[in-house]
Amino acid sequence: MRSDAVYRVLESELAEARRRRDGTPEVLDVGGGSGVWAVPLASAGCAVTVVDPSPNALATLQRRAADAGVAERIRALQGDTEALEVVGPPDGADLVLGHGLLEFVDDVPASLRALTAAAAPGGAVSVLVVNRYAAVLQRALAGRVSEALRLFRDVDGRLEGSAGDTLQRRFDSDVLEHVLREAGLTVETVRGQGVLSDLVPGSVLESTAGAADALAELEIAAAARSPLREVATRLHALGRVPS
Repeated sequence: MRSDAVYRVLESELAEARRRRDGTPEVLDVGGGSGVWAVPLASAGCAVTVVDPSPNALATLQRRAADAGVAERIRALQGDTEALEVVGPPDGADLVLGHGLLEFVDDVPASLRALTAAAAPGGAVSVLVVNRYAAVLQRALAGRVSEALRLFRDVDGRLEGSAGDTLQRRFDSDVLEHVLREAGLTVETVRGQGVLSDLVPGSVLESTAGAADALAELEIAAAARSPLREVATRLHALGRVPS
């Protein structure tokens, strides 16, 4: 898998799942139909069930899985969080992913309860969400100051009425931790993804010797460090299900 902060957390979690299960980790990826996460996880030796409402996204997943030679390790099912009770692994998943999901669902608490219920006792729920404050900062730096102000003032961090904004909400780290705890999870980590890497121009990395490696190392170090974490493009949290 890749070496960014999110993948490092997932790799550690899956290593622990292998020890618990003494076998192949079971992963349930909710809303991950195109396979961005499922294919690398299957390539790492996991059995992955992907649940997504979009048949087109699932078709993309199946093509990616075939190209990567991991089609036999991925099960693709059309559905949403309401279907998890019947389509997830019978004993619960070692790891449940809700990456890029909570920004779009109608009911965040209900969706998180469904993700939690789909995890095995002692398993984990991983969520990746758009960071509200990063969205404010990015728009301000781009000169879209009125949009930045609207995002900052809106309690859900959204641009209501804007045709180009399809998200129902954005999160900050405090809100993210709160909704996870309300779902019955013990929050073990909250990290940033894209803390600095999304701000550094590619031309700088290409023209400066050692810059890419230094940025990768800095990104890992900054991912868990506040206040840098608070301006990351996305926030990643891992919550533990009670044993």
